[in-house]
Amino acid sequence: MTDQTMVSLSPLELDALTELVNLGVGNAAVGLREMVKEEVLLSVPKVAILTRQQAIENLGEGAVKRLVAVHQNFDGDIRGRALLMFPEAQSMELVRAVVGGDLSLDDLIELEQEALAETGNILLNGCLSTLANSFGRTLRVSLPEVVHGDGSEFFNLTSWPRADDGVLFIYINFALRRGDIQGYLAMLLDLPSLVTLKELLASYIVSIGGATTTSATNAS
Repeated sequence: MTDQTMVSLSPLELDALTELVNLGVGNAAVGLREMVKEEVLLSVPKVAILTRQQAIENLGEGAVKRLVAVHQNFDGDIRGRALLMFPEAQSMELVRAVVGGDLSLDDLIELEQEALAETGNILLNGCLSTLANSFGRTLRVSLPEVVHGDGSEFFNLTSWPRADDGVLFIYINFALRRGDIQGYLAMLLDLPSLVTLKELLASYIVSIGGATTTSATNAS
């Protein structure tokens, strides 16, 4: 994506978007708590708009190379693909927290796809539905799919959105009794959707009086 086509957000727009995503993951934490039957803590998300290549480079910065992703397509006034990603090595602990009980590794592997898809569905839909409701719009969301790989594979699952379109990249940590899991939320948006998102954020800021606040943590 060139500088001429990159859509940037003002500091106020970025604050508003961070607040909405924070609210979305907070709502998702309630659903996750009910699913895993224990406290779920989600950090305040850090939000940035990046090129697809920058997003891939961010995922490759750490020592963790193999990741698990749950992805869903969404369509409406804004359209794109939403992904939840976290280290593959942590996936079994997350699955164990979701399904509960003292299951064997073979049983966990058998349940992995379903448990991860359900986790991703809760988190991704929590964010997408909060954005849609706050903007007074409707989004249609596909069923979740689970894939294993690295950043380049996740951001090139299909030819759409285009390689030069933007990525709304969200850094988040969520903690269970079993330990912290570092995760990433990403939304691949085409250029018209990024423009629309900027317009919707501007209208949202006006509707709330031009000020935003973000709490320190989400707990449920």
